[in-house]
Amino acid sequence: MTISQYEDYFYIYILLLISVPAIILGIKQIKIKYYAFFATIFMVILTIGMEKQMLTIGVFLLWEMALIKLYLKVNDKNKKWRFRLFVLLSLLPLVFNKISGFTAFGIIGFVGISYMSFKTVQIIIDIYDGNIDEIKLTDTLYFVLFFPTLSSGPIDRYRKFIDEINAEIPRDVYINDYLLVGVKKMVVGLAYKFFFASLIYIVWLKEIPNDGSIFSLVQYMYCYTLYLFFDFAGYSNMAIGTGYLFGVKVPENFDKPFVSKDMKEFWTRWHISLSRWFGDYIFSRFVLNTLKNKKYRKKKKNVYRVGQMITMTTMGIWHGLTWYYIAYGVYQGIALALTDDYLASKFHKKHAKNKHYQFLQIFVTFHIICFGMLIFSGYLNNYI
Repeated sequence: MTISQYEDYFYIYILLLISVPAIILGIKQIKIKYYAFFATIFMVILTIGMEKQMLTIGVFLLWEMALIKLYLKVNDKNKKWRFRLFVLLSLLPLVFNKISGFTAFGIIGFVGISYMSFKTVQIIIDIYDGNIDEIKLTDTLYFVLFFPTLSSGPIDRYRKFIDEINAEIPRDVYINDYLLVGVKKMVVGLAYKFFFASLIYIVWLKEIPNDGSIFSLVQYMYCYTLYLFFDFAGYSNMAIGTGYLFGVKVPENFDKPFVSKDMKEFWTRWHISLSRWFGDYIFSRFVLNTLKNKKYRKKKKNVYRVGQMITMTTMGIWHGLTWYYIAYGVYQGIALALTDDYLASKFHKKHAKNKHYQFLQIFVTFHIICFGMLIFSGYLNNYI
């Protein structure tokens, strides 16, 4: 028997039961990580099962831990080819997972492979940058498997996570900054996912006729955007809240994305941990490495545009190899590139502080967001 994370009340019931010992340990000022590690193993088994997926995750972890340990020994900042090789090797399981769906074997992988891959790649990059010089196997396994964020994030940072699980948390700090905050976030998450998202799905989304009309298309565009937000933000809040109960301040994932004035602001408010990961480990590295070449320094704008296209297209491919995920990534890359031009325009600078203009920005941006979500949903397949 397997159970999907945060998808039904039975999982929430199990989650609450397994959280009680962590809360007691936190209140008693006893380090939670030892109990939390075994709780993580239990919840991973409950989510993934003991059959084919468990074998696959076992092979994945052996491969990734071996790569991390080996790279820690052979890291040399002067040998970029070695760094790139290890990054590619770390990504191999994810690449294999993405292309396996097009083979006769079917999809080979397990729940959460994308987010786990990001964590292991992140560790290799941080080793190369000199941010990590020591790896403890159990702590690293705990970071990669951490069950509250197993299937859909948010994505934490290795050094922050390791510092938190090994820190001594005073009773009053745990109660005020972890327990109460965690419970609040879980309540918000439950309301988002099991009330608002369910209500939107039952009352509106499933009632939209699949008749190929423009009216149905427009309805679906707005409805799916709202449903996806409440469903995913609900999941994220529950994951964050659970992390807090276990002594880890999991990063935020959503911050009122629909009040964004432009698409650059949107990506600081939507799926924040993922957009920051792509920004830090793909966009920034591409831009900085490219600008080191003097001939590109006078073409910064073009370098930023290319970086945005590469970053967002990669994000689209990461979601899947179907056309609409890739098109979604390209769409977001174009939107970000055009946003840079728009923000630099004299018209924008002249009216930026005008409240009516700001409202218009939010209105237009919301529609750009919704059309992007329509592409992402794959619903346009019905019109092709």
